Amino acid sequence: MYKIKCLNPISQYGLNLLTDKYEITDDINEAAGVLVRSAAMHDMELPEGLEAVARAGAGVNNIPLEKCAEKGIVVFNTPGANANGVKELVVAGLFLGARDIAGGISWVKENASDPAIGKTMEKAKKAFAGNEIMGKTLGVAGLGAIGIRVANVAIELGMKVIGYDPYINVQSALHLSTHVQVCDNLEDMVSKCDYVSIHVPLLDSTKGMINKDVMDKMKDGVVILNFARDLLVNDDDLEAAIESGKVKRYITDFPNAKTANMKNVVAMPHLGASTEESEDNCAMMAVREMMDYLENGNIKNSVNYPNLNAGPLKNGVRICIFNSNVPNMIGQFAGVLAANNINISSMGNVSKGNLAYTLIDTDQDIDDAIIEKLMAIPEVFKVRVIRK
Repeated sequence: MYKIKCLNPISQYGLNLLTDKYEITDDINEAAGVLVRSAAMHDMELPEGLEAVARAGAGVNNIPLEKCAEKGIVVFNTPGANANGVKELVVAGLFLGARDIAGGISWVKENASDPAIGKTMEKAKKAFAGNEIMGKTLGVAGLGAIGIRVANVAIELGMKVIGYDPYINVQSALHLSTHVQVCDNLEDMVSKCDYVSIHVPLLDSTKGMINKDVMDKMKDGVVILNFARDLLVNDDDLEAAIESGKVKRYITDFPNAKTANMKNVVAMPHLGASTEESEDNCAMMAVREMMDYLENGNIKNSVNYPNLNAGPLKNGVRICIFNSNVPNMIGQFAGVLAANNINISSMGNVSKGNLAYTLIDTDQDIDDAIIEKLMAIPEVFKVRVIRK
């Protein structure tokens, strides 16, 4: 029986996937798995029996990834599960950037008590006039699960689209409309665009990527959409660009204390994935990933360990070994098993940075003494055994 702790309310569509091998618990100290959305885990004590943390969403800044890695706790996220919900909000952002819809709505509220509002609005509405997006050029920085959907739907809306992503993979490229022009330089891309939409992860290398140098290359009156993370944009440079008229509007789903008080900023309170469908999809993906790992040792969509799929464990024993990525580890594992007359029926090994993960299948059971010998190998910090 695997016990699961939910740190946040998790969609019932996801929880319904749990079989009779699972039980929801209120006590994290007895949990083998944790399901989480936004709950902060950095200051939590992680119990020794915890095997996996599954985040029902993409961002994992609320989870102590290094501490989990050191303990052999696999952290999963759900890339792409909420992509359609975010895409649809970006489309709304395009219209909010093209036409001063937010300003017009505010005017109506401010003048709601005017008995002649039906007439006065005809004079006032010219202050909120805008442009149509058909025929305009959209630049999409980051062609992942969300960026590709944004690019493709913009093509359907009659826009010209230029994409930029130096790390685009083959699978993503196959889903990208052939009408999207791909550019290999961010500054070249933004110089041609009326709208720029950001869809890259927040990394040390991407923090502040939209800065003065990049904004100086943009067209005058550009609209910037940020539905990724606020720190991707340099706030001071953005404020100066808005003041000068270089940036017409900034549409964001990640306001902060500075941008929330800037003029010509339309900010939403992180609503991108706040749809019933996105929450259901994220929960179902998170639960499936966690179940496959707990029952079979397979890793997919982990943010701290490499992916490895050995298929379902139908019978016998599967040994899961976590270790530092150094030479001659596999030879030492095989040596321990051979010395104890344990035959290896299949093996898989992958690495990610300074970490490595190995799955070994055998038809013979192994006892605690063999596990202790594997654990005694330098650079091995966790051994987990799954039996069928």
